Amino acid sequence: MSAPAHRLTAEDLLSAATGLLAAEQDPLANMANLSALILEALPDLNWAGFYLYRPHATAQATLFTLASAAPSGQPSASSPSGGELVLGPFQGRVACTRIAMGKGVCGTAAQTRTTQRVADVHAFPGHIACDAASASEIVIPLVAHGHLLGVLDLDSPRKDRFSPADQHLLETLVATFLRTLPVA
Repeated sequence: MSAPAHRLTAEDLLSAATGLLAAEQDPLANMANLSALILEALPDLNWAGFYLYRPHATAQATLFTLASAAPSGQPSASSPSGGELVLGPFQGRVACTRIAMGKGVCGTAAQTRTTQRVADVHAFPGHIACDAASASEIVIPLVAHGHLLGVLDLDSPRKDRFSPADQHLLETLVATFLRTLPVA
């Protein structure tokens, strides 16, 4: 896959994302198109996509379940002490399919519900190397109505690729996406 010669400005990317999201109501389709748009719009990326939170390994696969409470003794989506992240729509090389909460950059972002911007993934404790070419990473948690839904993950083959401005842009994109989700 070759990237276009012209990359989008932050404003153009937000405008394009808003247009994509307004034209479609299916979250899966929107995640797929956002992954493609981000990979095309931002330079020096080798992976862009989503991992979806599953409260426990035996949870039935549903796209987004905003349950307010889990069965007794099970972690809930509002307090992700267990469970895992499962690969969702993405653009890039073959990826890790499941990531435990608290493991690697994605699992850490999901467990802490805070963006993880990592300049050198090889220096990150517990980094999961799905693609040996990745050198830096940024992961933004998807949290709606107090519930963890998953994460947006971007990898780059260039160390220190992601700036505070990139973080703000991607957090704004995630917030825009989350506003399009139906309320359960």
